Amino acid sequence: MNSINVIQQLTGFEYALEIVATLFYAISGIRLAAVKRFDWFGAYSVGFVTAIGGGTMRDVFLGVNPFWMLDVWYCVATVAALAVVILLRKYLVKIEGLYYIFDAFGLALFVDVGIYKTLMMGFPMWVAIIMGTITGAMGGVLRDVFINEQPLVFRKEIYATCCIAGGLLYWIVGLFGASAITQQIACGVIIIAVRFFAVKHNWSMPAMTKYGDKNLEKDYQ
Repeated sequence: MNSINVIQQLTGFEYALEIVATLFYAISGIRLAAVKRFDWFGAYSVGFVTAIGGGTMRDVFLGVNPFWMLDVWYCVATVAALAVVILLRKYLVKIEGLYYIFDAFGLALFVDVGIYKTLMMGFPMWVAIIMGTITGAMGGVLRDVFINEQPLVFRKEIYATCCIAGGLLYWIVGLFGASAITQQIACGVIIIAVRFFAVKHNWSMPAMTKYGDKNLEKDYQ
């Protein structure tokens, strides 16, 4: 199935998910750029890359045209995100929790769409989970690189792990004969819930052992 056919399959619930995900992720990127005092163009560039980065990487891996090149409304969503941040900057920048809300919802929705599109291309579920994780997480990696921060996905925070957890639940719910929409809702809810509790309770993955770090530092001096 080529990219045009896949896009045509997203004429309902999944299409709406991807548009909203693009909006939310763009807001999260632009909001962080605003904190760093980027100008409007710089902030928009960060938001645009945040919104389309993961999906573009997914589509390149799947051998199809990047999704945002086939429908102008994805780009419109990123422009709308810039307008939202400009108009509500005072509140979006001051309230730290809003970043995590937009980021968590964007993450969940992009994982949903990444899994769905990959399955529509005829790939097995394990590939879909990987593509869903890439769709959700890689935009955030590019965002953090653009604003000169260590990528969130590579820190101890629970981030990519919750994408995998959502993908596994997507698969398990499907084994019981649930509809695609039910699978997507279950996947999205668990990702948002895990991100919420991870931030609230400071859950994290174990860091690599520090044993031998001094020797490594000497090797690179």
